[in-house]
Amino acid sequence: LLSRCLLKMVKGNIVVPEEILSFCCNGLQGSTSPLRVQEPGEWEEVPGAMASPLPTRNPTEVEMSQLVLPCHTNHRGELSTGQLLKWIDTAACLSAERHAGCPCVTASMDDIYFEHTISVGQVVNIKAKVNRAFNSSMEVGIQVSYEDLCSGKHCSICKAYATFVAQGPSSSKVKLKPLTPQTEEEKTEHSIAAERRRMRLVHKDTLKDLLIRSPRETELETRDGSVAVPAEKTRVESVELVLPPHANHQGNTFGGQIMAWMENVATIAASRLCHAHPTLRAIEMFHFRGPSQVGDRLVLKAIVNNAFKNSMEVGVCAEAYGQEMSISRRHINSAFMTFEVLDQEGRPRTLPMVAPEPGDGERRYREASARKKIRLDRKYVVSCKQTEVPLSVPWDQSNKVYLSYNNVSALKTLVAKANWTLAREKEKVRMYTLEEDKFLSFRIEMSVRIAASQAFSLLSDLRRRHEWDSHYASAELVQQVDDDDMIYHVVSQTLSHENKPQDFVILASRRKPCSKGDPYVVAFRSVTLPTHPASAGFTRGETLCSGFCIWTESDETSKVAYYNQATPGYLNYVTTNVAGLSSNFCATFEACEKFLLKNKEDLIVRLQDL
Repeated sequence: LLSRCLLKMVKGNIVVPEEILSFCCNGLQGSTSPLRVQEPGEWEEVPGAMASPLPTRNPTEVEMSQLVLPCHTNHRGELSTGQLLKWIDTAACLSAERHAGCPCVTASMDDIYFEHTISVGQVVNIKAKVNRAFNSSMEVGIQVSYEDLCSGKHCSICKAYATFVAQGPSSSKVKLKPLTPQTEEEKTEHSIAAERRRMRLVHKDTLKDLLIRSPRETELETRDGSVAVPAEKTRVESVELVLPPHANHQGNTFGGQIMAWMENVATIAASRLCHAHPTLRAIEMFHFRGPSQVGDRLVLKAIVNNAFKNSMEVGVCAEAYGQEMSISRRHINSAFMTFEVLDQEGRPRTLPMVAPEPGDGERRYREASARKKIRLDRKYVVSCKQTEVPLSVPWDQSNKVYLSYNNVSALKTLVAKANWTLAREKEKVRMYTLEEDKFLSFRIEMSVRIAASQAFSLLSDLRRRHEWDSHYASAELVQQVDDDDMIYHVVSQTLSHENKPQDFVILASRRKPCSKGDPYVVAFRSVTLPTHPASAGFTRGETLCSGFCIWTESDETSKVAYYNQATPGYLNYVTTNVAGLSSNFCATFEACEKFLLKNKEDLIVRLQDL
């Protein structure tokens, strides 16, 4: 009986302490138990047992399934978004604590876009696992779907990324152990997590930059037959007393509970504008600025910042104070929520206009418009499918962060693919191919006696590409976006089918390693600039995803790999080299090695002078 119970626990991925396993196995000596201990934490069945070995599972993965009951729903019989946020935060926290081995607190929750609503009787399935651990913080990826038990239908609800911080005694920070990804999906998420972290850190700067460049005057939208509603009429203020059921296992107010309270007051504010029951469509980043404890009073404030034609933005914040009113309130959290009002056919209704209050109201009104533009830019960049034409995305100040993110993450995703096949090998140069869907990608790599940082510095400057790549005629730096992103106008030696040279407008994004073992990255993708439109003298070409990854092998040696997801205009050249009918790739990469070796001494001298 004990053997069968243990077997069920292991098959159910229930963690059993090693001491209990040892005790039980010692007590079962001489019995006919089908289990034996292989290594600490590992079980394997002896020959002849009925069940098969258990597959490897991410140790940080947590799965939660919740049946939606009437007490979880709103007036429409749909799952309350606040309740869903509680479940999401709980699952994510449990995953983070599995990796950290100590208490963790929610630091932030990235943008969440809700694709569907969930009804009573359906099951919410939440899967959370740590994507990457940094010094004392980690990113947890969360996938939410629903299951209809009657029809068997499964549907995705949303995907979210949360940042958690590990805390030791007296709320001290804990240095986290690194996470080693196993599957292709985990390797991709692990690599891109560094880009998402970078994007979070510069989000405020992006908004400030856009507001500086936009007109100072607040221009109210005009809508036929609509009277503007004063924003003050939508204001909501509510207070909550934090009780023990609202606290987590550390005594702090549960982050999911705070998010649920914020969603509640934001919904009331939205309802006051439209005099209807709104539907929450998106949340723009919860950011926890500090903790609150049992006994605190939480003041929750919400107001409609701006109303667009079919959606509105509600700003909401949470402040905490203790029993002593004389003590100033502490800002705990803030977020921006986007609501829609749906008609009987499920289509968004036209909303009334909002008249902002002078001063802070006008500032919030302008910021809401800027955030909407950033959301649209970000959504367009992220959702731009590889099969769509044009491949180039217009670049401007509002979407520069997201284009850079998309550029680097696309290359990192290509690098993490598992099905690369060795196609050719010539001396030190190896060429691999990857056939996937409608795309043929290739990678060329070799080891070079140069430090990875030096190779990174030389290969990230496209103005020097013509010194080793015969396909490049010239490259002009047309815009220095920042220290890590540059835009070049490149002229190629290759003639198009129109018998004209090709030109490209390319965004080059460079990244240094985020932690030990990460490569140096230089990613390229096409963009469009109004200052450099297509001209009659050239055929405008496009690059979808290409770039270099440079790994440190030793202090003086690095592995340099070039990746390219071939576009149709480049495909014939690729297949000719793969088939062995040409050695241009190998010759180009050998020229690259000579370029690196020739210039590394000059680079060392220049760096010493600096």
